[in-house]
Amino acid sequence: MKTLSHTSVIIATTLACCFQPLRAADAQTRPNFIFYLTDDISASDFGCYGSDVVQTPHVDRLARDGMLFSRAYLTTSSCSPTRCSIITARYPHNTGACELHTPLPADQYMFPQALKESGYYTVLAGKNHMGPAVQQAFDVVMGGKGPGGQEQWVQLLRDRPKDKAFFCWFASYDAHRGWSFDDKAPVYDPDKVEVPPFLFDGPKTRKDLADYYHEVSRSDYYLGELRKELERQGIADNTYIIYISDNGRPFPRCKTRLYDSGIRTPFVVYGPKVAAGAKSDSLVSVIDIGPTVLELAGVKADPRMQGVSFTAVLQDPEAVVRDYVFAEHNWHVFQAHERMVRTGDWLYIRNAFPERVNMCVEAKRYPAGGELWHHYREGNLKPEQTDIMRQPRPAEELYNVADDPYQFDNLASDPKHAVALKRLRGILDTWTKQTCDDVPQTPTPDRPPSGKIGHQPGGVMPGIASGAPRCNDPGPIRVAE
Repeated sequence: MKTLSHTSVIIATTLACCFQPLRAADAQTRPNFIFYLTDDISASDFGCYGSDVVQTPHVDRLARDGMLFSRAYLTTSSCSPTRCSIITARYPHNTGACELHTPLPADQYMFPQALKESGYYTVLAGKNHMGPAVQQAFDVVMGGKGPGGQEQWVQLLRDRPKDKAFFCWFASYDAHRGWSFDDKAPVYDPDKVEVPPFLFDGPKTRKDLADYYHEVSRSDYYLGELRKELERQGIADNTYIIYISDNGRPFPRCKTRLYDSGIRTPFVVYGPKVAAGAKSDSLVSVIDIGPTVLELAGVKADPRMQGVSFTAVLQDPEAVVRDYVFAEHNWHVFQAHERMVRTGDWLYIRNAFPERVNMCVEAKRYPAGGELWHHYREGNLKPEQTDIMRQPRPAEELYNVADDPYQFDNLASDPKHAVALKRLRGILDTWTKQTCDDVPQTPTPDRPPSGKIGHQPGGVMPGIASGAPRCNDPGPIRVAE
């Protein structure tokens, strides 16, 4: 029988100490995290982002106590692909689940699982929409209670083990269609809503927006309840809260689209190492959440993550961690393949299917979309309101977001901006190649009107043929020195 030398015993003991999960001291020394993911809410629908109508006092307070990001971007404006992208810290086509209702493959990396393995108590409550494989990343997985799915969240905080730090992925159903009402939020007057200029200002649209506002405010109410519970337990000062949405509001030219109305997310971060009351104009992507949380938790980053940590920005709002953000629009009921890069004041979109109408399920089916199409047929729309009807569409779009916040004026054909166009083409080409993206030869077909909700058979998702689910290259992040 072999015996260990004194040196071997020391090494073995040291390794055991390093790798065993922390317990009693864990809850005192490691920060907690609440990741609050809302459903279908645009950034502009919050008081802290400039709305004069929507009442969001708790998000506004979170921004005052923490940091508001003005240029935070999703990697796609589509429900389940966004969630799969966030949890893996990878671009949608690199997850193997870049199209709506596609479950995340079990072999994909998930940053909450790394937290769990390091000793964190991990919870997913509310809307999952990523499939069964994510259960391995959490100690507790449960659906939602109440119309917005948030009613059991405070109880989960009370019932947690008190000897562990925690990470809670709280995902609401607010503000997803169809609308529901309770006493947790105001009922809004349709006459007082803010109608975006790309929608028709009519009674159906105003009522639709007013009902949507109610659910935005309800998501805000439950943020307030969570903060009250953190304060009651005396752990608010050691807890990070990240509040975002998975895609833009469920209205035409918002959800699924790569304009700011669809792809720019509300993004507010509060916590012990966050510069309070600050606003940051630094670019961040939602795939940066995983690396940031891991760094704050003292957990080693994984090379499969394509995002970068923005902890430097949390302490200095003028810090820069990336010069480029990228996003994609893939199948979401309707066939699509668009890619976007945002850098500086410029936003560039490339469309592989310009012959197709850029459609989403909200375009005709619901009141605002129906009213928009009715007045299109009547010839009553302004040019900026006809975007979703365009066929064919431009293969390339270029916008100066500072001068054109709604992205109405496509500068791609303007010779004065040829240099900017060429530069962004090159950046997107590099990202496409390095992240193993592609345009499928047999893309997923449109869902027929009578088709099931689930993903449609008969097509190939982007990146599959190029091996994207096994590709870890993040593509361009900073301008080359």
